[in-house]
Amino acid sequence: MANHKSSIKRARQTIVRTERNRAEKSRFKTARKAVLAAVAAGDKEGAAKASTVLSSYVDKAAKRNLIHPNKAANIKSKTSKAIAAIA
Repeated sequence: MANHKSSIKRARQTIVRTERNRAEKSRFKTARKAVLAAVAAGDKEGAAKASTVLSSYVDKAAKRNLIHPNKAANIKSKTSKAIAAIA
């Protein structure tokens, strides 16, 4: 357990940030699943709408260093390819 006043505060902040980061990551993973589900169902319009939401969440996660910027680009690229593959 932390003994100094500053280390006690730092421990509190870490808990809050961890929860926030976990929620942010979960949000974009859920959005990604929504896009893939729409693609699997063949719903091009729904997939496109879900893709814009996913793109926003992924960009925010990359900006906050939750994921690497290249991973964000890969995720967006793969989902756009999947949407384009729908006939």
